[in-house]
Amino acid sequence: MRPQRRRLLLAAAASPWARGAGADEGAVLPGRILHFPRDFGAHAPQPLEWWYLTGLLEAPAPAGPTVLGLQLTFFRRRTAVDAANPSAFAAHELILGHVALADPRRGALLQGERIARAGLGLAGAAAADTDVTLDHWALRRDPLSGVYEGRARTGAFALDLRATPTQPLLLQGDAGYSAKEAVHAGRVAASYYYSEPQLALQVRLALADGAPGEPPWLRGRGWLDHEWSDALLPARAAGWDWGGFNLDDGSALTVFQVRAKPGGAALHAYAALRAPHGLVQRYPAAQVQWSAQRLWQSPRTRARYPVVQIIRIDGRRFETRPLMDDQEFDARAGSGIAYWEGACELWEDGRRCGSGYLELTGYAATASPGV
Repeated sequence: MRPQRRRLLLAAAASPWARGAGADEGAVLPGRILHFPRDFGAHAPQPLEWWYLTGLLEAPAPAGPTVLGLQLTFFRRRTAVDAANPSAFAAHELILGHVALADPRRGALLQGERIARAGLGLAGAAAADTDVTLDHWALRRDPLSGVYEGRARTGAFALDLRATPTQPLLLQGDAGYSAKEAVHAGRVAASYYYSEPQLALQVRLALADGAPGEPPWLRGRGWLDHEWSDALLPARAAGWDWGGFNLDDGSALTVFQVRAKPGGAALHAYAALRAPHGLVQRYPAAQVQWSAQRLWQSPRTRARYPVVQIIRIDGRRFETRPLMDDQEFDARAGSGIAYWEGACELWEDGRRCGSGYLELTGYAATASPGV
């Protein structure tokens, strides 16, 4: 996409809800019951939505297998264009796509981005089930098997993936209502939010500088988040730290904190641990503490990201260890955002206990994903 057209599309999206000052239309309120398969699909009343799939893959290498990290995310974003505008060219909604590959052998992230207005056969998100398209990128869920199929193409690599659920849905927060702050001024920033941990991944990855021939299917474990909201972050928030980790015993750990500005103190925190047999333990904010152990400074944005974190949850102590430090997704030349999205191992009591993704936003002098 030409830079001028991209900037025009993003300017059209600069509406008040993006910073947490939305109207009552599409408000996220407690008590709503999520219904499936309908809630796998898009939610037009909410102006912000994303489908976020991550995973770690085992890839063959001459010196032995290596681990790769993979992110494929689609955003649906309503714009400030008048909804009554009947033109087929009016950008009422934008669809954005991010894809990234973390390969420790390279030491730097391979990434790609797409953006287009919804409609005209170019891009869109269906309401009945997960079915997001963006040019030649896509993420679709088969309604019979529940299997997700995704694809993306960049100048550096192309991928096709299958993500097969092995566990039931995990409704985050209170039956899918996920608060992002305590009650403040009579309003709470929140989203509707569910996860699908412990996905069985099959990924065919073709690298532009790779060996010729049909690439093999790689296997691994993945995680899918789907959130939709009217104002995901409080107006007084600077960003968030989030983690979704598949534990080796079959458990699944979700944890996040929303940071205030200035100073970075936590406005709100949350954790949920689902055991292999399905019992979910949710922890109040007072039992969840994050502390940065090591910072990495981006040579591009100069942002300093806490890439190694100690996360304490009700007496347990977890540590995140990135596959590599440079996992900053730098899309300033496109959608104008930069954030750290990193494949990590998770350790507890001196041993590896799982793996997943850590997301750090609001550290670079740009907006966070989706806002």
